[in-house]
This record gives sequence, C-alpha cells and structure tokens, in this order.
Amino acid sequence: MSSQRADLACRIFPEPDASQIDHFDRLPDSLLLLVFNKIGDVKALGRCCVVSRRFHSLVPQVENVVVRVDCVISDDDSSSSSAASDKSRGPFWNLLRLVFGGIVKPIQTLGQFLGPKRPSSSSPTPSSSLAVGTDDDSDAGVTHHSPTQVLKNFNEIRLLRIELPSGELGIEDGVLLKWRADFGSTLDNCVILGASSVFHPKDVTDSAASAANCTDDNGSIPDSFYTNGGLKLRVVWTISSLIAASARHYLLQPIISEHGTLDNLVLTDADGQGVLYMNREQLEELRVKPLSASSASKRTLVPALNMRLWYAPHLELPDGVVLKGATLVAIRPSEQSPSTAKKEASDLSWVSTAFEEPYRTAATMLVKRRTYCLEMNSF
Repeated sequence: MSSQRADLACRIFPEPDASQIDHFDRLPDSLLLLVFNKIGDVKALGRCCVVSRRFHSLVPQVENVVVRVDCVISDDDSSSSSAASDKSRGPFWNLLRLVFGGIVKPIQTLGQFLGPKRPSSSSPTPSSSLAVGTDDDSDAGVTHHSPTQVLKNFNEIRLLRIELPSGELGIEDGVLLKWRADFGSTLDNCVILGASSVFHPKDVTDSAASAANCTDDNGSIPDSFYTNGGLKLRVVWTISSLIAASARHYLLQPIISEHGTLDNLVLTDADGQGVLYMNREQLEELRVKPLSASSASKRTLVPALNMRLWYAPHLELPDGVVLKGATLVAIRPSEQSPSTAKKEASDLSWVSTAFEEPYRTAATMLVKRRTYCLEMNSF
C-alpha cells in the first residue's frame, strides 16, 4: 500500500527534468554583476542584455564599462541627406563621427537598450561626435548612436574607459611619441615623452653607432639641438599633443554631465599614443565649473603654461632599448599658488610615473638630468 502511495505522489509531483533547469536562475544577481563587470565591453554587454529579461535588467547596473571605437568617419564621408540633420546635433557631431562597428544580429532589441528614450518630436540635444553602429532591417543597414545615447541606460558607471582606434598624431615610423594629460575643467598637467628614433636590442650595429656619437654627453643640450631642427620638432610634438588632449577633453562633456556616479574616466587609443585621465575630483570640477572652449576649434582652451624639459641625445634603458634624442616635457598651468609651485618643483613623482614600463624607467632616468624651463601662452 505504501509503495502505491509513493508511486501516486511521483505522478502528481514529478521530479523536474535536469535538462529543463535554468542554472543561471540559481545564481544571485551580485554574482552575475561581477561577471558583467569583468566583461566590461559595451558591445558584449549589449549582446548580453538581449539574452533574457533578467540580463536586460542587470546590465544597466554594471559599474565598469569599456567602449572601443572601431573606425573614424569624417564629415566629408557623410551623405548629403544626413548633413542637414547633423547640423542640429551641435558642435560635437560636426567635429568628427566615430563609429563603433562589429555589432551583429540579433540586434533589434539591443537598439531599445542603447537607443535614446525620448519622443521623436523632441529636438536632439548637443551630442558627442562619437557614434555606435547597430544593424537593423531598414534599407540604411546601420543605425548610429552617440556614446551619450549608448551609455544612457547605464545607471551605475564608476569606471569608464573609451578607446579610440588610433592616435591623432601622425608620426613617422621609428619615432616615439607618448603623452598623458590630466584634466579637470581645464588642463591640470601633461607629460610628453618623445624620441627621434628607437633602437631595440637586435639593432646592435645602429645602437653602437649611436652610442659612439654621444660619448661626450655631459647632461646638457648640445648646440646642434638648436640648429638642426631638434628644438622645433619638440615644440611641434608639445603643441600637437596638447591640441589632441584638449580635443578629447571637449568631447567628454555630455558623458560626464549625465553620469554623476563616475569615479574615473580614461580616454585612450589603441596605439597607446595618448591617454587622458580624469578622477572623481576632476570630474566634479568640470560639472561645477564649465570648461572654456577655444574660439578657433572644437576643443578645450589650453591655459598659459610652465614647462620643464629634459633631453638626452642617447638614452639606453635596462632592457637594452636605446632612445635617440630622448625628450621629456612636464607641463603645468602657470596660474598656481607659490606654495603649490614650490612643492611640485621638488616632487616629480607625477612625471616619472606617468607612463607604463619601459617608458616609466625612461622618464625616471631623464628627470635626473639638467632641467630646462620654458613658457607657453594660452591657445
């Protein structure tokens, strides 16, 4: 009799089929968010949000987001039909349009997550010229969204990294040029490292010849530096890097204003040429004190600057890499309190730690050499 009751219970309450159990439902939201934060990439997160309603509700809570730009489309490449609508999108759109490619179907639902939540009759607000492309079923094939729109439904972003496809500065092969800039409402500091040529350990012959020409190096800049165009080239590097940094800073305004939870923002490029950093204090400063835009172009106005320059005709790093014509430039705004300026003159840690290895070592070696001071007007 008892065996019949057990059999009856099994028929009334059958055990669930293991193949039908969704094991993701057993995972807590906190664990899924940990995974999503490790993913970071906005395209991958966009695909995750179309997997299920639960994922769709969790993705906006991600704190670490990475946006990778795939290509740059100039205004000359845009169609005449879109040119009229671009004029209403403000100065950001007219500067350039960066398109995120590589997003494939299924993508129709993704557009609802990434797209703007505003009626079609409303006028678009000034937007960054960055844009994300998503496939659709229309004849146009691709719908473009600005980063402001792409990130609009992310409510808890704390760490945001945007990566451009390449550096803005066109340099010749073999030339080294790297910069790092920190901004608040304007430039806080900038460090630039350059070299006219780089010899790797395998280039033994060239490196030895270069070293032979620099045996008389006494820490001072040689006279030939002023006569052979060396100084002029370094000035061009400095101005170009500052323009690139200020243009990047200008593009970030709408994102910063809409995401008050941001703690750190990094705008870099795939070549590793330049990096713009903003911490929470600097981000808040920009929200409270609007930036001053340059009247000549779509970028932040660069203030009057004090610069310190270090130069080495031949700098050999511990790993055998040799930098020929190595130059380090440390830049700060001229308007600083005397106490702050005196403290920074003795503490150069922000200069020597501006780059990753092996260039951090190069900066550390250069700051030990003779210092040359320069000034530059606002531009």
